[in-house]
Amino acid sequence: MLGRTPAMAATAPAPVTGSQHVSLVALPEASISTLAGVFDVLHGPSLLGIGGAQAPFQVDVVGAVRGPMTLASGVPFEVRRTIDEVTATDIVIVPSVVLPPEGWRTGRYPQLVDWLRRMHEGGAMLCSACSGIFLLAETGLFDGKDATVHFWYARAFQALYPQVPVHPERVLVISGLREELVCSGASTTWHDLVLYLVARHAGATVAQEVARMFALQWHQDGLAPFIVFEGKSDHGDGEIQSAQQWLAQNFSVAHPVEEMIKRSRLAERTFKRRFSAATGLTPIAYVQRLRIEDAKRRLERTEAPVDEVSWRVGYEDPAFFRRLFRRTTGMAPGAYRKRFRIPEFARG
Repeated sequence: MLGRTPAMAATAPAPVTGSQHVSLVALPEASISTLAGVFDVLHGPSLLGIGGAQAPFQVDVVGAVRGPMTLASGVPFEVRRTIDEVTATDIVIVPSVVLPPEGWRTGRYPQLVDWLRRMHEGGAMLCSACSGIFLLAETGLFDGKDATVHFWYARAFQALYPQVPVHPERVLVISGLREELVCSGASTTWHDLVLYLVARHAGATVAQEVARMFALQWHQDGLAPFIVFEGKSDHGDGEIQSAQQWLAQNFSVAHPVEEMIKRSRLAERTFKRRFSAATGLTPIAYVQRLRIEDAKRRLERTEAPVDEVSWRVGYEDPAFFRRLFRRTTGMAPGAYRKRFRIPEFARG
């Protein structure tokens, strides 16, 4: 869910008057879709001719050096100003970055990290889209502040920056004493980030017009429906790994926790303690996550009624299944199917 509710006109912040200078950071790991998308949408009010005579945003693409920079996809993007030329700015946005297999390596951009700190000291908002938070977190400014990141990168981020509370299920998180630390979650939630900035600096009406122009939607249901559960398995406890492997194929049986304990030959209390320590979830919570994940696939790919899906994944009480599904994903099973089912034209 959103850290606040900026999508709601009734609670949107009062717009800040005057044109805001935006420094959109280009770096070799950046995703061109996010970088170009943010650039275009922030120009939306000017393109639409709304928001007053003065454009709400003046956007510069900034980087270590001027000229074309080859991004993660191999496509060049023009850097207009170097960070040394930008001594003050109102908003800094770090776009999503593509992490290599070995993960994000800190310390590669010390000048850029120092520049980010200086811009913040001068009053700038620091914003990240998706995995751009990996760079912003190097500043130390997010220590102890809530943040979000793409759920695929959440474990890697937590391992690298344990001092930053991260919430991958949230779309947009706004932190800091001045609400000047803003980050968006997975992939296209940069839509929510830029719409929030438009609402904050040009007003909710302008943000709504921009959303219509680009056919953007706020991710009001949060990111929990998108997250695919993968149980932690790199914990090194062989007994619990064996139980997890069995459970992956047998989660729908009656009384799966009791069956796991019997198969493990451990005392019940010992098994539950070791399972929770290894996976981060109690055995029953782990079972529930596996069952809900299977239910999601069935809702996406079959026409089976919800009550049948409930029974197939191990729940005889469909009312309980519906409550658990909503608590886990933030959506009712029927609403989930409507949102995520494969359209007829895309089916083979």
